[in-house]
Amino acid sequence: MTFNPLEQRGIPLDRQLRNWRELDVRPIDPDRCDPYTRCRVITMNGIEVEAILFSHQLARNTADPEVKRQLARTRYIEAQQQKVVNWLLPGVSSVLETTIAYEQVAVDLTAWVARMEPDPYLKQAYEFGVLEDFDHLYRYANLYEMIEHRKAESIVDNLTEVMPGRPTKFHHRDPYDNVRDPYDKAATSPLSKLHALTVMSAEQQTMNFYMNTGPTYMEPIARQLYQEIGLIEEEHVTHYESLVDPGETWWEQLVNHEYNECYLYYSFMEQESDPQVKAVWELHLNMELEHLHTACDLMRRYDGREPQEVLAPELPNVLTFEPNKQYLRHLLDTQMDLTTLGAGYVREAHERFEKMQERIHGGEEPPSERVMAEHDRMFGREYRVESEGEHPDPRMREK
Repeated sequence: MTFNPLEQRGIPLDRQLRNWRELDVRPIDPDRCDPYTRCRVITMNGIEVEAILFSHQLARNTADPEVKRQLARTRYIEAQQQKVVNWLLPGVSSVLETTIAYEQVAVDLTAWVARMEPDPYLKQAYEFGVLEDFDHLYRYANLYEMIEHRKAESIVDNLTEVMPGRPTKFHHRDPYDNVRDPYDKAATSPLSKLHALTVMSAEQQTMNFYMNTGPTYMEPIARQLYQEIGLIEEEHVTHYESLVDPGETWWEQLVNHEYNECYLYYSFMEQESDPQVKAVWELHLNMELEHLHTACDLMRRYDGREPQEVLAPELPNVLTFEPNKQYLRHLLDTQMDLTTLGAGYVREAHERFEKMQERIHGGEEPPSERVMAEHDRMFGREYRVESEGEHPDPRMREK
């Protein structure tokens, strides 16, 4: 059944404000919940954070006080939504456990988007990035066993494999080579716009999370690993945000943000197994439908265009969290040795890449390599979850 959010009305904005009792949601049970429920929570938190930050930026770039007030009304509700979504995460989970869940999101969300992306250039951008997040999951999983003496399979639940991706030490590139070419807003499909906004928002939230939680650990190796991977997440945000056409007006971007929230809440409502969380997705979808109509009215008034000119006539097929093991293994077999050069990709280490490597590593092994050496000293092995057989790349097989 098709669903066109432009034809649906939601809860009127003046009825969306919730009191403290309504905001005080029960968190999910980390030991019993579907790991993909946690992934959906983390994803929607990133989407809501991006919606709030974008609204603030738009407000700072408009002189019209009425626009500022309208944005503030919607943004306050978005802030309540963000609190409800993020507060679904359980307080009993450690920062590192949540980190591993963040990386599971990065792996399976980006892999699914890459599989579904119709534009070859955008598809390659997602395939390139996912192999790096795949390696981050592996490094954090080994740190988790070192520090907390627990195994990441209790978090990812055999839905996502844990083994080396493109080695983290090779992710450090000259910033010049992290900027991609943008899609053409007039020619690209509406689905591609949703994909770009979704992955950018998720990576941005991961970057923010590591920036703020990294120094909360006492163990030096943990602090150092968060610092290294946190810098790479900044590279990833640069990588993904540059895919968006900078020629989109503020109003186009606003309706794209609200439409994307409708798309994702609808997608997650359709597949959610936890009744309490499903009710949150359904409620927030009905709120976002009205936010979308408000944004469309602003676009008509200030951009002089109909939102139908830039939005899909109906929601695409639902975005799905599901295992992507064989797809990821194909990428591990074919794209491990890629790096970036300008807006493209190459297999050879070039001068800018080599200079960046020399400067940032300073002739020493980075934290991502030292955590593996320390893990090996403690346990005499690496931590991996290879449910589908040995690593596709012979160079990365455990010795």
